[in-house]
Formats: sequence, structure tokens, C-alpha cells
Amino acid sequence: MITEEERRAAADALLKAEIERKPIIQPSKTYPNLELEDAYRIQALWAESRVAKGARIVGHKIGLTSRAMQMASKMTEPDYGCILDDALYNDGAQIRAELFIKPRLEVELAFVMGEDLVGPGTRIYDVMRATEFVVPALEIIDYRTEVPRAITDTIADNAAFGALVVGGRIIRPMDIDIRWVGATLSKNGIIEESGVSAAIMGHPAAGIAWLVNKLHAVGGGLKKGQIVLAGSFTRPVDIAQGDVIQADYGPVGSIGVSFV
Repeated sequence: MITEEERRAAADALLKAEIERKPIIQPSKTYPNLELEDAYRIQALWAESRVAKGARIVGHKIGLTSRAMQMASKMTEPDYGCILDDALYNDGAQIRAELFIKPRLEVELAFVMGEDLVGPGTRIYDVMRATEFVVPALEIIDYRTEVPRAITDTIADNAAFGALVVGGRIIRPMDIDIRWVGATLSKNGIIEESGVSAAIMGHPAAGIAWLVNKLHAVGGGLKKGQIVLAGSFTRPVDIAQGDVIQADYGPVGSIGVSFV
């Protein structure tokens, strides 16, 4: 474990990296005793600083939902971060690439909560019952630290959250079999990735149930109206200035954005 003063210093360094668009040395190298609890506390302190500067927390993201990514990170469960309102974009947006350091993009589903949801013991059906809408989403991930990164570095860095794009059809969670939403991701007219939502822990709501129980352990939960990114069902695709992105979810619609 590290001290609260060291946690705050790490949060300040990550905030500076975000503002200056320059990655910092990994917190795990600066603080060799850094543990998961420290990393989540650093993330919370970073979020507090962003809120103090005018941002608003509007939801949460879940990462490491695939077994392959968990094994690569030497983890046995997902991780999570927060979504801020100044990082939300709509279908058709022109996004400034200079806002990010080394952005990549993932295909996901976003759940919009219709009621508060708290643990413990939350299960998939609780999530489905509490969800008002599900919408196609793209997550832009970005890192404010150097490589290679330990899982504690990623968690401290708000689970690598960069921005969120929503679009396509707004659907109720029971309107379709939410496990079998397929999508292709194209960059500049070439399909780079494809996947199906069942790749997210067998069911997109499974990670959200995990998140609710994790938040309960630290005195939190999900609030009505919050957005929750359920996790990626494709590998990340690098993006840069000039790229045009199209994600086609078939019957659920599509999302198109460009990076300028």
C-alpha cells in the first residue's frame, strides 16, 4: 500500500498528463508498493479533481470483460472506471484527435439505467429489470502512462477511458436477445474487426452485475439515468487524425464518426 499523499500525487500527475497530452511514468514504477486498492483510490481522486473543474460523472465503464484480456493482465475479474459528461459524443460527431495521446476504439453496448441498482447479490436479471434502454456505443480508450502497464496503472488511469460515442437504435433490454448483437467495425471503408455481444462474459449484463456488487463493497451503486459501458466485444483498433469510423450493428443501427 502507498500513502494518501502518494495517491494524491499520482492522481495529480495523471491529470497533468491528460491536460498536456504527454504520458507519465507508470505509477507502479514510481510507487512499487502500489496495490489495487491504491489504484482505485487514485482513480477516485482524479475524478474528484475533474469534477472540481466542472465535469460531471454520468456513468461507469467496465473493462477486461474477456478471458483473454484478463489473462494478459494477470487478472481474474474485470476492472472499472467512470464516464464524464465532457467525454460524450453522438453519432456523426467530428472528434478532435488531438484530445487523446494514442487513441484506440472498441465496439460495445451501453446500458442506460431506468432505476437505481445496488448490491450485494445483484444478478443478470436484476440488471435487465433495472435497465431502461440499451444503445450501440463506441469506446475510445486512451492511456496517460508509458508502456508496459501493470493492471494497477490502467485502473489508476480511469481504466483507460478516453471518450464514449452513442448512436444506432435505442432498444429496450427485452426487445431482442441482447447476447446476440453482432457488429462490424470499419476504418476508412475497410472492416477491421467484428464480434458478437455474447463475448462479454457470456452476457453483456454480466459485467454490470459484477460492477454493482463491486460498487456496493465501497458504498456505491448505479443511479437512475447513468450510462454503463458493458465492455468490448472486439479487439481495440488504432485511430488517428483523418480516420473515418463506421460501426454497423445490423438491425440495431450504426454509428459513424470521424477524427479531425
